Amino acid sequence: MKSASRLEMLLEKGQFVVTSECGPPRGSDPEIIKKKAELLKDVVDAINVTDNQTSVVRMSSMASCALLKQMGLEPILQMVCRDRNRIALQSDILGAAALGINNVLCLSGDHQCFGDNPQAKNVYDLDSIQLIQTFKQMRDEGTFLGGDPIKGQPQIFIGAAANPFADPFEFRVVRLAKKAAAGVDFVQTQCIYNMDKFEKWMEMVRDRGLDEKVHILAGVTPFKSVGMANYMKNKVPGMDVPDELIDRLKAVPKENRQEEGIKICVESIQRLREMKGVHGVHIMAIEWEEKVREIVEGAGLLPRPTTES
Repeated sequence: MKSASRLEMLLEKGQFVVTSECGPPRGSDPEIIKKKAELLKDVVDAINVTDNQTSVVRMSSMASCALLKQMGLEPILQMVCRDRNRIALQSDILGAAALGINNVLCLSGDHQCFGDNPQAKNVYDLDSIQLIQTFKQMRDEGTFLGGDPIKGQPQIFIGAAANPFADPFEFRVVRLAKKAAAGVDFVQTQCIYNMDKFEKWMEMVRDRGLDEKVHILAGVTPFKSVGMANYMKNKVPGMDVPDELIDRLKAVPKENRQEEGIKICVESIQRLREMKGVHGVHIMAIEWEEKVREIVEGAGLLPRPTTES
């Protein structure tokens, strides 16, 4: 069944899309996520809402997406396999579709040992590839995993994550091919700092024809400081931060480093726009939503297109 996703419509029209991210609050105050969303309104085409990221308890992604939908924005629901079995996952996608949330990002989820409840039991009944297959079956075949028919199958645009940099490097494209075979429609990548290595990954993607099967949104995250750059380089698994970027940040006065980080991000987006097979960018400005407009505008990507343009 054709999805009602505005994001899908833009991608099918060949528009270079821009998505961003909102982390829900650690409480029930809806104004917190609304304020973040206001900063992204008319700046990006869709907004990811994270699902208890880093295994820390937050307002649910579903409720946060519903708030964004009420504001007239296009949410992307994140769903992790860590916390739900196949019954709950299928139930939640029906609920999301009923609320008009038509984009979903299928993720494994960070292990609970990283979060605020390390004693919690994980689930991982399905992995992220099986979750993609499940949602595709529900959408296209109109049946549940158990085989029963769905009365009102969900209209959803199915997404997943991709990390072009984790070892072994050659296996990264194989992993993407598995997700494509499972039925994923779009992927958002890990933060990209090593552009040369990402270009090699994209060459392998094109060699397999995967850029014609899956919409690839390249992930970018602006540096706030040298400390952040070093942390991303040394502490975040699967991240590749070239030393020359850290040296570039060090070379400017401390009070100008945030501005330099944004400049690096803008330059990265401009380079990504030139790469064949890259269909958009996903800006992960971690708790820095107020800078997304500056980044998008600096990259020459405002105003955003409409589905009619």
